[in-house]
Amino acid sequence: MNRLPPLNSLRAFECTARYLSFSKAAQHLNVTPGAISQQVKQLEDFLNIRLFDRQNRTIALTRAGLIFYPQLSEGFKYLSNAVETLRIHDEDEPLTVTAPPSFVSKWLIPRLCDFNQKHPDINVRIDSSTRLVDFDQESIDLGIRFNMESDPILDSTFLMSLNAVAVCSPGLIVSENKCLELSALKNYTLLHFDDNQFAQDWPDWAMWLATAGIQDINPTKGMYFSQLDMLMEAAIEGQGIALITDVVADKDLKKGTLIKPFDISVPVNFSYFLVTSKAKALKKNVSVFKRWINEQVN
Repeated sequence: MNRLPPLNSLRAFECTARYLSFSKAAQHLNVTPGAISQQVKQLEDFLNIRLFDRQNRTIALTRAGLIFYPQLSEGFKYLSNAVETLRIHDEDEPLTVTAPPSFVSKWLIPRLCDFNQKHPDINVRIDSSTRLVDFDQESIDLGIRFNMESDPILDSTFLMSLNAVAVCSPGLIVSENKCLELSALKNYTLLHFDDNQFAQDWPDWAMWLATAGIQDINPTKGMYFSQLDMLMEAAIEGQGIALITDVVADKDLKKGTLIKPFDISVPVNFSYFLVTSKAKALKKNVSVFKRWINEQVN
């Protein structure tokens, strides 16, 4: 025989043979007794073999049914064990999350302790990267990425919007209140984030100065850094005033290693999104992490 009978009919027979009752089998499988009887009849027609002797209100296995039932029951046990083994293996595998290095170090890592305390059974692996990920081909479960809008191909969840703010080391500012007049900015070195990936849309000093209404400062002067981590470190070390996002600066602003000398911000066209494939979005550990990170940003 080149093809198997329908799985539902096999399941109906196995459950009926176990209880020797259509009604008990129906209760176990959450269907009607009539549906069970019909599925068993469908299996008998498919095999062209009678599996039950039906006598008034009772049923009994035929000789063929007695031969078929234990082997089929064992087969369902193998299937159940295989699925359970896969499920346990999947949940034991580390949950791999990829995110930009600056987001990982400045936003995610300070909060991972909370995730670990709430979900000690889930091992987390962090992939610090901005590269494109093929979730269907790689062992990456979730990605945190910059984007201008939700990606319809992926399971994409908006996390937070961004603003560009000017920050610096508190030791760089001489005034007691650690605030500067806008006109004093020309006395400081401007620190720039210089990444071609966002060259067209990322706020720069020219945009910030235009928002502030300052026209007598050259927006291109200063030092340039291709990585936000390097830009942050230069600002913390007092080498100038940096233009970075409020999300990345959040940890150091709260610690006091950085301050905002001006109360001016420029909206960023990009936002952070949590992305994964539609298939991996169904995984239990992925759902747990998604729920946790949404709690962190809301």
